[in-house]
Amino acid sequence: MKRTLNLIFLSLLLITTLAACATAPSNPASSTSNNSSSSAVTTSSNTAKLNLNTVTGDELLTAIPGFSSRMVREFQEYRPYVSIQQFRREIGKYVSDAQVADYENYVYVPIAINDSDAATLQQIPGLDASEAEALMTGRPYASTDEFIAKLNGFVSTAELEIAKTYLGD
Repeated sequence: MKRTLNLIFLSLLLITTLAACATAPSNPASSTSNNSSSSAVTTSSNTAKLNLNTVTGDELLTAIPGFSSRMVREFQEYRPYVSIQQFRREIGKYVSDAQVADYENYVYVPIAINDSDAATLQQIPGLDASEAEALMTGRPYASTDEFIAKLNGFVSTAELEIAKTYLGD
């Protein structure tokens, strides 16, 4: 019964996602914001990503299809998130790995340039594992600008703009 309900939920989630993609503008602009009062970052795929450490419950409920108040509590219980691995481990206690991966389409863990692990760095669109390792090898970075200059060699200009919004304080 539980497996059937999960399959129904995933089917509804897929249908909702496909419907949202079909109604999205055909030329989505990459819009970013580093305003501390906003926890959302809009990526080039026109999907708003939410900062797990600042997102409100209402924002989660609005942004993630089929999201529940129970999951809002679970997401917020483990704050502050310091890595995407922590998010996966904690939320994975309540939902499948596939569901956790789907949630990652909507949220991100802020990146600490001198402390984040490779998986957390790989939240940056276009950055692969070897590039994340190369960024880690270049530590410590004296400034965010130094980190961004190094990152610039690995990702496109649009991806770099998204990355800037993922950087923590």
